[in-house]
Amino acid sequence: MNAALPANPCAAPVAAWLAGVPAGVRRAVAFSAGADSTALLLAAHAACPGQLIALHVHHGLQVAADGFESHARQFCETRGIAFASQRVLAAHAPGESPEDAARRARYLCLADLALAHGCAEVWLAQHADDQVETLLLALSRGAGLPGLASMPARFERHGMAFARPILAVDGAAIRTWLQDSGEPFVDDPTNTDTRFIRNRIRQHLLPAWRAQFPAYQQTLARSARHAAQAQRLLDEVAAQDLLAVGQPPLIARLRVLSAERQANLLRHWLRQGWQAGPSEAQMAALLRQLAACATRGHHIRLKVADGHVLRDGDVLVFER
Repeated sequence: MNAALPANPCAAPVAAWLAGVPAGVRRAVAFSAGADSTALLLAAHAACPGQLIALHVHHGLQVAADGFESHARQFCETRGIAFASQRVLAAHAPGESPEDAARRARYLCLADLALAHGCAEVWLAQHADDQVETLLLALSRGAGLPGLASMPARFERHGMAFARPILAVDGAAIRTWLQDSGEPFVDDPTNTDTRFIRNRIRQHLLPAWRAQFPAYQQTLARSARHAAQAQRLLDEVAAQDLLAVGQPPLIARLRVLSAERQANLLRHWLRQGWQAGPSEAQMAALLRQLAACATRGHHIRLKVADGHVLRDGDVLVFER
């Protein structure tokens, strides 16, 4: 790379993320071969060479996927970066979007690959514009606090730690650096398909936000952090209430709580146990059934997310 070029915009965030981490800890980068994961992988390789593996998930959802995998493998081989890939079947369940199914399959695959290769953490390449898109997408869907909190910097799934070290980095800066440095990457053609709401946000809403509010990334990210803070407080309340109500929730104890705390507890219970998010209408129907559940013979069976909440004797259970 030309020495006159500016530094990789992912370099400083990666260095900050690694500060204080013991040497020798092996980590993985989810490497799609797109612009963002390419810049992150290069920054990670520069910061901790030999302690890194690039993980590529082949979804098989488009003809270009074989080319993405081939490019990713060659890119890593050329630079001496360990590489592993796996194909997944991202079939979606009834009521589930293909995008959600692909995301679910991707996280499971990344976790399995990372565990198999002795990694302590998987790095994802979402950046500041991705965070803004996630918040605007949540607003467009009328999401509650979990959606408005957008993407956390750290989380765990399938027994693996995931991290987003470049969540504050400008996406345009990443592409500019790659183009100036001549580093190759692939462009996923689905990223410009306006049938997807996220792409419409990216192509039409973000330029307007940028023109009117130049600091939009920082201000919207701050709103997401406030939402995340409020959600953590609600989760603490829900966890305390769940201890008092029991698990599975005892109906009689649940009914003592206010409707708001019932809803908060039930959302927490469903999210923690099954990653199930009931709609507003589903939760309202469940609360009405609980309010009417004054006798032992009252029957409850309600569709919630991708399963059903049932009454089983004195408690509520969730079944898929």
